[in-house]
Amino acid sequence: MDRLNPLDALFIDAEDEDPHTSMAIASIAVFEGPCPSHEEFMAFLAGRLPRVRRYRQKLRAVPFHLGRPVWVDDPHFDLRYHARRTALPAPGGDQQLADLMARVMSQRLDRDHPLWEYWIAEGLPQDRWALISKVHHCMVDGVAGTDLYRVIFDFSPEPSPPTADHQAPAAEPSPLQLAAQAAVDMVVLPVRETLALGSGIAADPGSAVRQAADTARAFAKLAPALWPATGSSLSGHIGRQRRYTWARASLDDVKKVKRELGGTVNDVVLAAISGAFRALLLARGEQPEPHMVRSLVPVSLRAPGEEGIYENRVSAVLADLPVHIADPVERLGAVRAQLQALKSADEAKAGEALVALGRFTPFPFLSWGIRLVFGLPQREIITVTTNVPGPQQPLYGLGRKLVEIIPYVPIATTVRTGIAIFSYCGDVTFGITGDFAASPDVDVLAHGIEDGLSELLAAAGHQPRPAAAGEGQPQA
Repeated sequence: MDRLNPLDALFIDAEDEDPHTSMAIASIAVFEGPCPSHEEFMAFLAGRLPRVRRYRQKLRAVPFHLGRPVWVDDPHFDLRYHARRTALPAPGGDQQLADLMARVMSQRLDRDHPLWEYWIAEGLPQDRWALISKVHHCMVDGVAGTDLYRVIFDFSPEPSPPTADHQAPAAEPSPLQLAAQAAVDMVVLPVRETLALGSGIAADPGSAVRQAADTARAFAKLAPALWPATGSSLSGHIGRQRRYTWARASLDDVKKVKRELGGTVNDVVLAAISGAFRALLLARGEQPEPHMVRSLVPVSLRAPGEEGIYENRVSAVLADLPVHIADPVERLGAVRAQLQALKSADEAKAGEALVALGRFTPFPFLSWGIRLVFGLPQREIITVTTNVPGPQQPLYGLGRKLVEIIPYVPIATTVRTGIAIFSYCGDVTFGITGDFAASPDVDVLAHGIEDGLSELLAAAGHQPRPAAAGEGQPQA
């Protein structure tokens, strides 16, 4: 019985508080070659399930909300519930795949079962098929989700042998056992964390003082970013249904811009996204202004060697995307300067400290605070832009080559759009999630990202490489 960490529990509470929110993350993997039969795919999955214990565990809430939910083995686990199959309507291109993704991601995962689904989609052109991997955010962050690809799939066309499953499911705890353990944890865990903190301070008091001072400065510098963003159509209530589309780019093109104009890969993609939001606002007849598009930018806290740990280990910074700047090179410079300032200020330490605080706070009070916050209008965050580096060597599933991975990030409360960036084998994809009613024009964002990168490439003295993975952006 494993208890969720405070950040994982936040994603559950966020979903409980908003009936229109589904906190599942996902991706589309496009494979070459003939689509496997359902029986073939089921056998493939069954041979890999023992590598990911979470896939056979479900979530159990603690009675009276006395503690964070726990993972327990599902004694009635049935792989047939999680492995699903469908076929795209003709012509089976990007548009039809995007429509399917939007429908799949509009539905919440059922907490009576382990919180994941795999959807095989037949009917893609060029003798290809797709696999939608849908996993609840309380189970993985973006980096852990990427690690699942490495665990489930192979680095060679020759499939790895199946893993034997010798572990019988543990007995499911009763409500009384859950409540009793939560009551003990409310007393023991804060004491244990405090003792651990105290021993760290005793071992290196100077470092502890510096860390506390850095965190205090990070909170002080974070405070101005919590003021409401300038009003626009980008923020407001959302419904349950989603729209989805994506943009494509070459990682080599992004690196060319980085080399010629400066910055990091993340700076370049955020500059292109800033240009896309500028284009979207102008297309809606709104004048882009400073502080109009504030983005939550997740920051991974995983140390090297922490692969295979399926939970959230992230902090975040808040960045104002410079949508008011028309010149693409100046826009990149503004992104660079702001992210460097956030890095120098260690703003991510503030988010890390809040997560750590959750380990000391009794869960009923922590949960009440989360629910209070999510019940208030959220006007300081307009979008989320998360960049996850993926494998740069090809992966294979059932001997078929994986040619493209397209990411999906959920939206919640009043955040009407979200963008996930993923790199794989020299290509970059930008998965764009929008609210169905409020964001009928997400294709403007997709075209805007590609146009923004083309402008930066031209400024750097290069021509963009034409997209080759598909037929272009789906028109959502």
